Amino acid sequence: MQRRRFLMSSGGLLAGTALGLPAPARAKGLTHAEYAANDAIGLADLIRRSELSALEVLEAAISRTEAINPAINAVVLKHYELARAAASAGKPAGLLGGVPMLLKDLGISFKHTITSNGSVFFRDAMADHDSTLVDRYRRAGLNIFGKTASPEFGQTATTESRLWGLTRNPWSLDHSAGGSSGGAAAAVAAGILPAAHASDGGGSIRIPASHCGLFGLKPSRGRIPFGPDRLEGWMGLSIMHVISRSVRDSAALLDVGQGPEPGSRVVPPMGDVTFLAGHRRPPPKLRIALWDTHLFGLPVHADCKQAVEKTARLCVSLGHAVEPAAPKLPVQDMFGALGVMTGTGMLATLRDREKQLGRQLTEADLEPINWHHYQAARKRNAEDTYRARATFDRVGAILDEFFARYDVVLSPVTAVPPPRLGELSLDQPYENFMRPAMNSSPFTAVWNMGGHPAMSVPLHWNAENLPIGSQFAARFGDEMLLLRLAAQLEAAAPWANRRPSP
Repeated sequence: MQRRRFLMSSGGLLAGTALGLPAPARAKGLTHAEYAANDAIGLADLIRRSELSALEVLEAAISRTEAINPAINAVVLKHYELARAAASAGKPAGLLGGVPMLLKDLGISFKHTITSNGSVFFRDAMADHDSTLVDRYRRAGLNIFGKTASPEFGQTATTESRLWGLTRNPWSLDHSAGGSSGGAAAAVAAGILPAAHASDGGGSIRIPASHCGLFGLKPSRGRIPFGPDRLEGWMGLSIMHVISRSVRDSAALLDVGQGPEPGSRVVPPMGDVTFLAGHRRPPPKLRIALWDTHLFGLPVHADCKQAVEKTARLCVSLGHAVEPAAPKLPVQDMFGALGVMTGTGMLATLRDREKQLGRQLTEADLEPINWHHYQAARKRNAEDTYRARATFDRVGAILDEFFARYDVVLSPVTAVPPPRLGELSLDQPYENFMRPAMNSSPFTAVWNMGGHPAMSVPLHWNAENLPIGSQFAARFGDEMLLLRLAAQLEAAAPWANRRPSP
């Protein structure tokens, strides 16, 4: 009992009953409740103290995966034997030595494993090297045991694909876990692991974090390396990081992943202290702009309005100043440019795959919405791409000027609560897709265009007990301010023990 009490309290997170459809399993003496009571830093500390072995922790993660994944379909590629070999190789070193990790099955390479990008066209695409970020994760001691679901090429804000099927939200199995990092969010929410790799090209970390009641930070452009194959995702729109339960895990993993690689040219400022150390300091009194109007003039759902208003009141109670304000942005140009850049990025990926396979892409190889994007991308020219990037630069300048008056911008993450599965699927007619798509990322994609850091913080649940996050954004390079604010909010309105129930 002494060991059990230690396990349940050491990580700084209270034990909870995760989704719980199957009974919690025991892995080599470690119950699921004991395992889930700790965040990544807590697990690493237990392994460092020899209270647990890396193999025991890994088996707890695998046991939970096998128990819960049939219900949620979050983990689609399993690398258990690779991970078991790593866990058995001796006591791991590094900041997060022995902590289990899942990679998103999109745009990242883990040697001798498949990255399918959620597409039948890549279903057997085997990596012959590690991505720079994977190398950094492994040097930090993280033990990669699988990959999480993504929609095809990350092109929608849900996680559904012809290749892997539907990923379900642990809070309600009929609802989407968000996208495109929905597999990562579902895995963390269901207690498979405390933090999972994710990426964000228009909201793909923040949206699933919001839908699944988790913390999700999109770093500044250039903070996390994309190489060595390419140095930016979607010409700067996309950036990698994690979805986590605790703020401190996100801070620690930002320390692990950040920094330039050979060829890097866009590098945000590197602070004098680590994010893990610095985020513990309370933020100063902040000037917060409250932006809650839809960029396309559509209504914002009452639940999302309520979430952000509740968050604003909490910020005021903590001593911050909040007032309504929004930047004036070239909306049509922005989202036209977004379509150009995401479509062009997908086109380049598909052309590379055609060369690998020695055959041309056919309509049967893509889901209908992506076939539409592919056909449109083929008709564009170099000037379209140049003007799209110039539009992003213009957006960045407007936002920088706005941040001369405000420290932080507070907004909803999405304009609607978590949608039901199917609403944002890529496997449907284009005209059916566009209206729900306009509500999925009007508040998130702008920060990808400008390159600014932004985060979703889980502070509200609606009457259906579905999570609805609040988004904060800050000046380029100032992830530290966001993490300090997030830690303050986490202390004032804790969410660690709020977990899905049967």
